[in-house]
Amino acid sequence: MTAVIADSPYKQQIPEVGWWAGNFRLTNLSGKLLGAHIAHAALILLWAGGMTLFELSRFNPNVPMYEQGLILLPHLATLGFGVGAGGQVISTYPYFVISVLHLIPSVILAAGGIYHSLLGPEVLEDNPTLAGFFGYDWKDKDKMTTILGIHLVILGVGAWLLVAKAMFWGGLFDPWVAGGGNVRVINHPTLNPLRIFGYLFGVWGPEGMAAVDNLEDVVGGHIWVGLMLIGGGIFHILTKPFAWARRVLIYSGEAYLAYSIGGVAYMGFLAAYFASVNNTVYPEVFYGPVKAIETSAGIVSARGWLVTFHFVLAVIFLLGHIWHALRARAIAAGFDFKNGDMVQPPQINPQTANQATAIASSDMTLKFLKYLPIYRPGVSPLGRGLEIGMAHGYWLVGPFVTLASFGSLGNSNLGNLVGLIATGSLIVILTIGFSIYGTTNFERQLETVPPAMVATVPSVPQTVNTTEGWSQFTEGFLIGGIGGAIFAYLLLSSATVFAAFV
Repeated sequence: MTAVIADSPYKQQIPEVGWWAGNFRLTNLSGKLLGAHIAHAALILLWAGGMTLFELSRFNPNVPMYEQGLILLPHLATLGFGVGAGGQVISTYPYFVISVLHLIPSVILAAGGIYHSLLGPEVLEDNPTLAGFFGYDWKDKDKMTTILGIHLVILGVGAWLLVAKAMFWGGLFDPWVAGGGNVRVINHPTLNPLRIFGYLFGVWGPEGMAAVDNLEDVVGGHIWVGLMLIGGGIFHILTKPFAWARRVLIYSGEAYLAYSIGGVAYMGFLAAYFASVNNTVYPEVFYGPVKAIETSAGIVSARGWLVTFHFVLAVIFLLGHIWHALRARAIAAGFDFKNGDMVQPPQINPQTANQATAIASSDMTLKFLKYLPIYRPGVSPLGRGLEIGMAHGYWLVGPFVTLASFGSLGNSNLGNLVGLIATGSLIVILTIGFSIYGTTNFERQLETVPPAMVATVPSVPQTVNTTEGWSQFTEGFLIGGIGGAIFAYLLLSSATVFAAFV
């Protein structure tokens, strides 16, 4: 649906990337990028509606909800749909209605996505017309600020929709009501800012925001969050970026992507932590025991799946944020990723050059970068891959073992084994990505005379910038990564042996 037309008048603005780059090739085609976004929204609605119907078709009211591998029904039950005293499901009809209400607009959005992807203009012009309202230029700082403000307002309205559900549309499920919990309307949400913002500083418990233990504070917090989001959105719509923001921030499509997925990564980590320890917003009757991945019967609970996938996806998004943030800043500074060097001299004012810092005026930074594994001279591609892979494999085991420490996995070597398997899986995924990059990048390289470069940063050795060299590097990374992970696993599993010598 997002294929680029071969005879497009904007062909020179289309990056030469493969299918694996996704919508990156549409960065400068605002019309087709709009179609891709609408199509993505349709897919999300389709998944939500279809998955709700699927879960509903296999739901067994005689088995705890958290032991049935459900994803969406626990969230709907928490919102007070179809449940009664003790969290017992009294009607599944609301779940059916909600699924249909997601499926119908998914078809409408799909049609819009197809239209903008295939029939609509490739680039939306920024003009006073209705269609022009959706046009933009990545470097137009004022337009980007306005778009940010609109998104903030929409998020604020979303927060207030939860408030409306709690106060006017049937209420929420409160697990602390006598008798195992029940649905109740929140008539008096907490509006005291000292009470609400005290959670940010650990005033009400070391868990921070996750220490909330009543729905009055939950709903009151959403009132404040909605107010701040809408107020901030209006502010950004009516104002222009401050001078410091124009100097510090990078204004490009890839930079905005980095900002966005960085925020998603942060929220993923926060959601994983919140869901693992909180019993008010994530009641045990729907999600399973807190601070545990498995139930007493050895079944991975809905809470376990929720926490695990939020954490893993947050790690992936964080890596994506770092990757795109570095690329955005490097490109803005004039770095050419194909040649691994600067394509323009450093912008130094001769009149103020004597005020440069020690890092900027000496070769200390250059020497440090020069002897990193990827740049160090005299090392074969296989050796570079082995060294980089071993470092990644060794250090990645720890976070996964820490995640597996919830519940019974933390008291046995099983948690270490889970960390090893997860790390190995991630190494394999990264290796596949490296392989795809090498296959799509080096096969298209032409014999051209390289432009004059400024040796301000080390160059990637030419032995790596070939199909064969990159293949050796990828093989070394896979072997080194798996080896480093196994070494870390052996160290963790032998901790008791080392302790005996202390």
